Amino acid sequence: MSHILQQPLQPPITSLTPAQRRVLGTMIEKALTVPESYPLTLKALTTGCNQKSARHPLTNYTEYEVENTLNSLREMGLAAVVHTELGRTERFRHYVRKRFSSLTEPQVAILAELLLRGRQPIGDLRSRAGRLAPEGSLDTLEQLRAELSGLAAVKLVQSDGPFEMRGVDIDHNLYQANEGKRMAMRSLSSQEPAQDQTPQSAPVASAADNAEEQAENSSPAAGLAGRVTALETTCAALQVENKELRDEIAKLREAVEYLRHVLGG
Repeated sequence: MSHILQQPLQPPITSLTPAQRRVLGTMIEKALTVPESYPLTLKALTTGCNQKSARHPLTNYTEYEVENTLNSLREMGLAAVVHTELGRTERFRHYVRKRFSSLTEPQVAILAELLLRGRQPIGDLRSRAGRLAPEGSLDTLEQLRAELSGLAAVKLVQSDGPFEMRGVDIDHNLYQANEGKRMAMRSLSSQEPAQDQTPQSAPVASAADNAEEQAENSSPAAGLAGRVTALETTCAALQVENKELRDEIAKLREAVEYLRHVLGG
């Protein structure tokens, strides 16, 4: 009787550290843009993580830090080491399509772009991810929205409004809880119809706008409540940005102390 060796089930991936996101995003990007150099050596991967274009924020990871991050990604089933016949140097590749088997190639490209740059307007995302995706797969916003819907279904992306809304921002959904990067939905008063909205849906939006305007005119309290809600949303966003700035300052201070220690200052 033959026995089939089954791989142990791995827990779902709901968050990644900043280093894990940068390393994973870089592997995906290089696999799509320079396949002749992929899988990547540790040195090439470190250089890719720290490159100054198409990255936010900029990083200065060491090979040691990237290697430790790779080990954690391998434990999660997101990366693997490869030994080629042409050289003894270990090379590394990602396993995103294995861990997220439902993803299409355009969705993998979108995820890579978001992992490398983070939050961005939907128009910018289309042009940037389009250079990574198969030709013609992300030429229009309609194509991008369809792929985003699939990513949202498996909780890999988030947005601050419906994908059809004009000026909506998109981000990945793999932040850790303490990073405070969960996106809040915009208040109804700030939502605008999408640029490519069809004429059939325009009267509905117009009726909704008229109803809201009438409600505010007939009830000053309702209009005040709407403005208060908008202010609360703005304050929440500012609190998140303030925390991000404080975290970045703390990291810069740590880096300065480390350099002083290394340089003997």
